[in-house]
Amino acid sequence: MMNMESIQSTLGKWLRSNENFQEQYEKLTKTVLGNPLIQEFLKDHPNITGDDIERNLSTLYEFHTQSIQCDKCNCFETCKNIVQGYSPVLTVENNDIHLAYEKCKRRLAWEKSEEKNKLIESLYMPKEILRATIGNIQFSPGRSKAIKAMTDFLDEVANNTNELPKQGIFFSGPFGIGKTYFLGAIANKLKEYNISTTLIYMPEFLREIRDSIRDDSINEKVNHFKQADVLMLDDIGAETQSAWFRDEILGSILQFRMMEELPVFFTSNYTMEQLEHQLAKTTRGDVEQVKAGRIMERIKQVSQEVEMTGPNRRE
Repeated sequence: MMNMESIQSTLGKWLRSNENFQEQYEKLTKTVLGNPLIQEFLKDHPNITGDDIERNLSTLYEFHTQSIQCDKCNCFETCKNIVQGYSPVLTVENNDIHLAYEKCKRRLAWEKSEEKNKLIESLYMPKEILRATIGNIQFSPGRSKAIKAMTDFLDEVANNTNELPKQGIFFSGPFGIGKTYFLGAIANKLKEYNISTTLIYMPEFLREIRDSIRDDSINEKVNHFKQADVLMLDDIGAETQSAWFRDEILGSILQFRMMEELPVFFTSNYTMEQLEHQLAKTTRGDVEQVKAGRIMERIKQVSQEVEMTGPNRRE
């Protein structure tokens, strides 16, 4: 049985705890109601009484602790709000205070960026290339023609976003001099104009087309590549192709884009003249110069050759 002394001790602890709670509650109320935005909100709603405020203090406290239009957040990814990327807004209904969340400016910017990122479709391209920017392209004498051709193409796009230039660029040159990086930089610049780009690493594309025969998706894929705003074929000629792939797949894509006057970009370790000899060789060991010549005529229609020189930047 609890004696009088222990009862008094327990009662004293409760009173001290209760006093502390009351003190904290009053301090919290003062802090919340001292928020300038909450003061402005209450001023705009004079019908809200003290009882209403006390009843909805938890709602006002949540508003107080959140980032209001990104004032406490550096970026969307580090948003501290309960609903990431959404800013709280106070509303009133029948003297009850409610908290709604609307997209903040950082989330809107993030969504816009994500939409633009979707404008670049990549098949087997390194992430480094997908992050490439024109500002990071280093000038060298061996790159001067490539930089000018790239600049001329993008200037033409900027001056007439309703119609793409008829020709892309065929970047030729030795391994490791940055040809593929140019493709990524151009693609990232084009998305600023809401122009989509499809980048394809040719050796892997060859393998995917072979696999597509099994699941009967080949026509769908080929049609997709035919109709891309801008098509980029990286490392063409890197592998000996079958006559079927060269004529029925590559030839079909290039023929469509030539007829529709849609640009194609290429990178190759071969010049156009050398590539023609490479395309003439088939996996069966045949040499079909006439058919290779037809492919090259289409390549020349959809792109202009620019040779690049310089040291291997991957070493």
